[in-house]
Amino acid sequence: MAMPIAEISDLLSAAFPGAAVNVGGGEGKYQVSVVSAAFAGMNRVKRQQAVYKVLNPHIHSGAIHAVNMQLQTPEEAGQ
Repeated sequence: MAMPIAEISDLLSAAFPGAAVNVGGGEGKYQVSVVSAAFAGMNRVKRQQAVYKVLNPHIHSGAIHAVNMQLQTPEEAGQ
């Protein structure tokens, strides 16, 4: 069964306090946008790994099939 967008948003908000989190999509395929100061000094792969660490239990369970990520620092996002 696919995971509700609100649940993914809550997981990411808890993992990245103070982040701007937006989740879209459905039916197991999601678009995730996270703007967080936690990404400062991380390359794209490290940022993705940080998000996958949060989502992997749900990916392995089949609740999430695909994730498209846009991960930025506040500076990169123009905030």
